[in-house]
Amino acid sequence: MTVDPSGRPEPSGAPSGPPPGPPPLVRLLQDFSLEANRYVDSAGGRNDMHRTDLNALAVIMQHTARNQIVTPGVLRKELHLSSPATTALIDRLHKSGHVIRERQGSDRRQVQLRMTPKAYRDGGAMFQPLARHMGAAMAEFTPEELEIATRFMTSMIEATVRAGQEAAQQVAPSAADAS
Repeated sequence: MTVDPSGRPEPSGAPSGPPPGPPPLVRLLQDFSLEANRYVDSAGGRNDMHRTDLNALAVIMQHTARNQIVTPGVLRKELHLSSPATTALIDRLHKSGHVIRERQGSDRRQVQLRMTPKAYRDGGAMFQPLARHMGAAMAEFTPEELEIATRFMTSMIEATVRAGQEAAQQVAPSAADAS
């Protein structure tokens, strides 16, 4: 008879050793995510920008491309930041010349955030090496293969968003124990 780390007897035939890892394709996605994060840290660090700064610019760019207004509240919600952290983030982006604050429309109290031409130039320079290398790697695939890869990545992003929403709705064990 064997015992588990807590000293309890394990049933016979129980697997020993670490649990099996994720499927190879999931492992590759994890590796890609890790390497992409390392690139962002490296590129941002060379330009005195935090990961959160770059994420904020990505959020602003995505909303702008969809003709949606970006407010501090949008950034706070999408980046899961507190109000003071959001203010500090916007102050950094404004001071670096990457974002301007505007008051437009009938409600002049609402602050809207817009990326500056400098933000687009700096972002292009930071991510041009990655785009060049990715473009070269993609050139090795047929349009049909890229279409399948695009469908796959779209599904993986959607699955990750759903998992994140599910995780956000779960009560943390420490919070549940406190009640």
